[in-house]
Amino acid sequence: MRICVYAASSRHCDQVYLDAARNLGALLAREKCSVVYGGGGIGLMGALADGALAEGGEVIGIIPRFMTEVEWQHPGVANLEVVEDMRERKHRLLTGSDGVIALPGGCGTLEELFEAITLKRLGLYFNPIVLVNLRNFYAPLQAFMEQVIAERFMNEEHASMWSLVDRVDDALPRIRQTPRWREDARAHAAVRA
Repeated sequence: MRICVYAASSRHCDQVYLDAARNLGALLAREKCSVVYGGGGIGLMGALADGALAEGGEVIGIIPRFMTEVEWQHPGVANLEVVEDMRERKHRLLTGSDGVIALPGGCGTLEELFEAITLKRLGLYFNPIVLVNLRNFYAPLQAFMEQVIAERFMNEEHASMWSLVDRVDDALPRIRQTPRWREDARAHAAVRA
């Protein structure tokens, strides 16, 4: 399996997040999953890659050219694809992935996550999206999305486009348990009366 992981570049967050990212990378490598991520060498991104590499896993980094100019890339990732911009990076991260795992992060992580959810709603991405809800990080987002549905900006079935797990150990099993999104999603993307 090829798993796309969204993760923060911050190294100033609580150590529990960095440890979880490293553990996720190691777990994915032990399960023979290829990890595709944003290519960064610090923060949760760096810890994720370190964990996978320490277990001999395949790690694919997708990084925009401007980030390599300031040396944000992970020095140990041999399979580093340099792309022109953030838009191409997001496209390449999702292309060919069998699922998405979103670790906690800032606006970049959230932007990538929302693009994946949007593409799933529009019937352009069909695979599982799992948010790792460490320390209830994604609980406010989940409550907000429930409000979006309650206010009729999305249909109730759209709530099943993603799921939350509390531990990184549960992310891959959730991906494996989650069926592909409905092939007729485009026909149901509009909010019904």
